[in-house]
Amino acid sequence: MDLVEAEAEQAESFLRPAVQVERRYLNPVPTKVGGWSTLWKALPLYFRNKEEKFPKTPLGPFRTDARIYETPVASGLRVTWMGHSSLLIEIDGARVLTDPVWDERASPMRWAGPKRFFAAPLALKEMPRLDVVLVSHDHYDHLGESTIRTLARMESMRGVEWVTSLGVGEILEQYGVHRTKITELGWTESFTVASKGLEITSLPSRHFSGRSMFNRFETLWSSFVLQGPRHKVYFGADSGWWEGFKEIGAAHGPFDLTMLEIGAFNELWKDIHMGPDGAAQAFEDLGGTGLLMPIHWGLFDLALHGWKQPMERMLALAEEKGIALWSPQPGSPTEVVPGASLRSDWWR
Repeated sequence: MDLVEAEAEQAESFLRPAVQVERRYLNPVPTKVGGWSTLWKALPLYFRNKEEKFPKTPLGPFRTDARIYETPVASGLRVTWMGHSSLLIEIDGARVLTDPVWDERASPMRWAGPKRFFAAPLALKEMPRLDVVLVSHDHYDHLGESTIRTLARMESMRGVEWVTSLGVGEILEQYGVHRTKITELGWTESFTVASKGLEITSLPSRHFSGRSMFNRFETLWSSFVLQGPRHKVYFGADSGWWEGFKEIGAAHGPFDLTMLEIGAFNELWKDIHMGPDGAAQAFEDLGGTGLLMPIHWGLFDLALHGWKQPMERMLALAEEKGIALWSPQPGSPTEVVPGASLRSDWWR
């Protein structure tokens, strides 16, 4: 079976385990992922680009007062957005840290590559006790090497479970995480934190993996449902829009909070990054209930668009389509209340 045949077969049913052909995982539907040809097309656009790619004035500083985590969450659901896709999710008594990147750059190099627009609001040493660190895939803006190495050495992290996609556990282990604490999930598989009543289910997303141009697709990429006794959250991680969102919503929704990426998009790579328009459509496909939290924007320059553009477009779409947005300031632990939208102007 070649790649085209395997992808066609995969598309017959959206919510099924990932297929691997010759060590390469396949997307749930046929997908174009940019390579060297896309790079050559994009380079002239970068040179001619006149968008405001970086904030003109320094952002923040944003500061999280760690003492707030000593107080139980009245609503049962509270989220602290650390920037991009790094979130501290407190759900029904459990704490989950997603895609932790405290690194200065989203890059394999410390001296080059996309640099943070603002410092992390909470020092890693101040991190409250966690139950799970959830890593969706191995890209540098979702898996920070120095961040993982620091967390793995911390005494307070010894009891934490590390949940990730197939194949990514080897990278975590290289960075110091003990193998016995790592659980790799394939699509449709679940992990349960029994003491907290929290179930984490891995689901397909339309993206790719690889920490270089030469090992793409060798580890899996995923989205996740976090379900506690009272609340349910969808963490979309990275994905282009695809038809499977409707099936995900029907099988696993409704969600109190839906986290979808809106940044790093471009027509050249629309299959793997949905952008604001794709996020609005995906939110409707997932059921359109609860609140939509835009993530994956406002911290790194990863595309051609202006740094504010994703949120500006998302706000316009929310007004047009009646979407209840939930967009707190970075570093602000904020409770999620049903029907209570939130639109912080920190980025203006």
